Amino acid sequence: MINIGRNNILEVKREKDFGFYLGDYGRDEVLLPKSMTENKKISIGDKIEVFVYRDSKDRPIATFKKPLAMVGDVAYLKVAYITNFGAFVDIGLDRDVFVPLKEQRFKLHKDSYYLFYIYLDKTGRIAATTDVDKYIILASDDNKEYKVGEEVVGQVYARGDNGTLLIAVESKYRGIILPNEYYTDVYPGTELKLRIKIIYEDGVIGLTPRKTRLSEREKIQEEILKYLRKNGGFMNFNDKSKPEDIKATFNTSKNYFKMALGGLMKEGKIEQNEEGTRLLEGRK
Repeated sequence: MINIGRNNILEVKREKDFGFYLGDYGRDEVLLPKSMTENKKISIGDKIEVFVYRDSKDRPIATFKKPLAMVGDVAYLKVAYITNFGAFVDIGLDRDVFVPLKEQRFKLHKDSYYLFYIYLDKTGRIAATTDVDKYIILASDDNKEYKVGEEVVGQVYARGDNGTLLIAVESKYRGIILPNEYYTDVYPGTELKLRIKIIYEDGVIGLTPRKTRLSEREKIQEEILKYLRKNGGFMNFNDKSKPEDIKATFNTSKNYFKMALGGLMKEGKIEQNEEGTRLLEGRK
C-alpha cells in the first residue's frame, strides 16, 4: 500500500519518457516525474525512498523533496495564501496544503506562522488543522527531560478562557504560561523565547517569558530611564502607582516595577515623591 503524505520505500517498476512508475508489493503505482528526480541515477528494480502526495489534478505523485511536515506531524508552518473557502500552508513542495474553514480555530493571516496538525481528509488529500491540542504530548511520555531554569522556544497554539496560554515547546511538548506571567497581548502563532519556571506533577511544563529576576530588573530599569528621558525627565508613576497602570505602560508587574525603581534609586539615578518619579542623571 502506498501511503499518501508520508515517505515510502518503493521499487522502480518501469520507465517512461516523462518519469518512472514506482510500486510496492501490490498493484498500486505512483509516478516519479523526471523533473523531480533531482538528477539521481535511477534503474529498474531499484528501491528508493520518496514522499508521495497528490498534485493539482489529484494524481499521486512521488518526489525526492523533503517536506516540512508529513501526515501525523505537528509543525510550525507559514500561511501561503487565504481564500474565501480556506487557507493554504507551505510545506516545502510545489503544492500547498489546504486548511478548511472548519479547521481554523482562529483567524489566520497570510505570511504568518502557526502550529498545524497534518492529516488526510476523507478524499485522501493532505490537509491541515489548527486544532492541535490532542497531538501535543508530555515531554515525560517521550523520555525528554527538561530542567527548571532552562531556556526553550515554544509556540502559542491556543488561549484558555482564564487567559492561560497553551504552548507547544519545540512544537511538540505541552506547556502553559499563566496569566500573571505575561503583560502584553499574545496570540496563537506567536513564537516565544521562554524559561522553564516549574514542571508540574502531571508533566506539563510551566513557562514564563520573563528572564531571571536580575535580568528582568535590568530590562525594566532601562525602560523606565527611556520613558523618563522621553518625557522631560519626569513621570507620574512611582511605587504607589496602580498595578493596572504599570502593566499598561511598562508591560510588567508592580513587584518588578518597584524592584526596578529601588535599584535606580540606590544608584542615584532617580528620586520619588508623591507626584511621581524624577530623573537625576546629569545633575551635580
